[in-house]
Amino acid sequence: MESDEMFHPSLAAALMKLDPEDGGKMLEYFQTHALLAREKALLQASVREQKKLLVENGKLKKDIEELRHQLGDKQRRRAAKSVLSPGEAADPAASPSRRVDLQMTGRQRGEKKAAPEALPPPPAPAVDVSRLDLRVGRIVGVRRHPRAATLTVHDVDVGEKAPRPVVSKRRPGDQPPLVGSLAVLLCNVKACKVRGAASRARLLRCFRSDGAAELLAPPAGSNPGDRVTFLNYPGEPDRELKAKQRVWDHVQPGLLVDAEGVANYKGCGFRVEGKGPCRAPSLTDGTIRCT
Repeated sequence: MESDEMFHPSLAAALMKLDPEDGGKMLEYFQTHALLAREKALLQASVREQKKLLVENGKLKKDIEELRHQLGDKQRRRAAKSVLSPGEAADPAASPSRRVDLQMTGRQRGEKKAAPEALPPPPAPAVDVSRLDLRVGRIVGVRRHPRAATLTVHDVDVGEKAPRPVVSKRRPGDQPPLVGSLAVLLCNVKACKVRGAASRARLLRCFRSDGAAELLAPPAGSNPGDRVTFLNYPGEPDRELKAKQRVWDHVQPGLLVDAEGVANYKGCGFRVEGKGPCRAPSLTDGTIRCT
């Protein structure tokens, strides 16, 4: 009987004799409390054992980390020794201070190290029409310059978020271009102010020897922002033309209008890819300049 295992038989008999009706219940009550006390003692012992194990694990981790650092130091010292040749390791004169003295002695004798060969400078970019950022633009506004009667301010859409202001010189008798007409612009010139008005591009015009002039026209179907390219002169244009390099001054003499009115650079035509050549609307045998 379980009560006999938990309590002495004489105690069980005494409880039953004292209270025959409730002795069994009292015995069961004491037995339950005894079991709970035992389980509590076992649980406390388990917690103490876990804490003890945690402390021991922490100590082991610390010991392992120290051993790892010691092993790394030994490996580094061994690698440093292996760099020296057997003669240097055995010769006291091969110490770092001794080697510095020998180097200084060599310099005093006039010995010189061979200078590294200098790399050749990069080739200078070619000076041709490929350096120019020529684009199609649509004139969306024309107005007189507020401070100069001979200047006109154009607002030109070149495919960007906002139109570019372009200041152009107007000669007597010149008719300003109509709003909505297309033109060819040089777009990588440095932005500047002309008599107080901002100018961020230059218009290309065709000139004849008798003084007649008109805007260079892109082919039909062109859109603002279309690039004007040259088959014989591929390459990306400069981000901005530098004044000291005078790229435009070198290129401009080769910009011509032929006998059929087609614009070209040294015989290679101005073209908008997939649209056709650029041309003067009515002039022939002329030159092309910025205005």
